[in-house]
Amino acid sequence: MISTTTRPAERPTDRKFRIAGLVITGLVVLFLLFDAAIHVLNVDQARQAMIDLGFDPNLNYVIGVVLLVCLALYLVPVTSILGAVLLTGYLGGAVATNMFNEMPLFSTILFPVYVGVFVWAGLYLRDPVVRSVMPLRRA
Repeated sequence: MISTTTRPAERPTDRKFRIAGLVITGLVVLFLLFDAAIHVLNVDQARQAMIDLGFDPNLNYVIGVVLLVCLALYLVPVTSILGAVLLTGYLGGAVATNMFNEMPLFSTILFPVYVGVFVWAGLYLRDPVVRSVMPLRRA
């Protein structure tokens, strides 16, 4: 069992990882906050995008609130893994929607995958517990 209550003194490498993780997390969160805001505020472009993708534009608010809840969980250290898992599911829905609408592969369908990679990279770098559970190994 991994104890999160007592942590050994940070090594310089751990500090660099944490800073890099915080920077990546900050960038991802800013991007996703912008996305959530345009949904919650029901911006005209977001309404039109919902219609183009085959969704009821009245769902904008719900989608924005769901994203905000996932982001809040991701930012709180105690629930950050749950938040990352939920964000992965949210982004998976975006991939499925883009595939269903036959969007271009690398620029549109896979864009949520790229965001998901950054979500997990930020968490991996900023949390030594996550690194201990999912270590990267040399071949």
